[in-house]
Amino acid sequence: MSTEARLAAALDAWLSAPDHHLLRPDDPHYPPLLREISRPPSALFVAGNPDVLTLPQLAIVGSRNATAEGADTAHSFAAHLAAAGFCITSGLAEGIDAAAHLGALHVPEGRTIAVCGTGPDSVYPRRHTGLAGQIVAAGGAIVSEFAPGTPVSRSNFPRRNRIISGLCVGVLVVEASVRSGALITARHAMEQGREVFAIPGSIHNPVARGCHRLIREGARLVETAADIVDELGGLLAGLQSGDEQEQQSADRHETAARGVNSTSVSDAAHTELLAAMGCNPVAVDLLASRCGLTIGELSSMLLILELQGLVRSLAGGRYQRINRSVE
Repeated sequence: MSTEARLAAALDAWLSAPDHHLLRPDDPHYPPLLREISRPPSALFVAGNPDVLTLPQLAIVGSRNATAEGADTAHSFAAHLAAAGFCITSGLAEGIDAAAHLGALHVPEGRTIAVCGTGPDSVYPRRHTGLAGQIVAAGGAIVSEFAPGTPVSRSNFPRRNRIISGLCVGVLVVEASVRSGALITARHAMEQGREVFAIPGSIHNPVARGCHRLIREGARLVETAADIVDELGGLLAGLQSGDEQEQQSADRHETAARGVNSTSVSDAAHTELLAAMGCNPVAVDLLASRCGLTIGELSSMLLILELQGLVRSLAGGRYQRINRSVE
């Protein structure tokens, strides 16, 4: 079986589950804040409830080697902010991330989103498989830009971090060393125009030094969750009604049902599609006309080629063939 066929089969198998979804930037349910960043993901794989992606989100991130006090702080801040109406977003890692997810789950109707650096079918670390299940069961979501079957890779996590900040209106760093990935998330947030908050700690605590550096660089020092609610609370007026969310969920299931088998195309069709693209960027509707395909069929084929690194998506719904001899 060719690589194209294996990718298509894996994607079809993953999408066959009713709570698995594929979002592209032109999808109306693609998170609008994420669409605004400089390198928005060309695809989001979502396990769980995709409607939570439209809620106002606050990221809580920090050290994997959190102190007991830091984990308690992350848990209590997440619970307070979830009760206030924010969806809590983090990276499913050990330490502060896990405490933040659990804090949101501690609140009735609390919602949380885990953004992963692996494929959506793989939980890392493995010990958080149960936590991932709790997140989905509580109406939250597991999100990744990596296709099903993507294993753990160190290079994936900085990419994951820009999605965490891009989804959110603000990022709270609870504890972080000066080399923590949480600082990467915070700096992505600053570049994306998001609010950055940091909790100060003891000058003798090595996992407080990253927070102190962020505060010196302009992050807002916070002492209570109410400080964040006071700063960002006006955004909660944008929460959607329950009826709107139910309608979105129904639309999403209908779209998924239509698209489950759309990636089952031949290798020859992929080759013909690459030939039809030529060397210059081309719009999807023009490409569909050239190939005699529907937009749905074409989008699925482009996704497979994009996952293989053979094409790239560009602004304005255009695609370009990647010339490997040049790159």
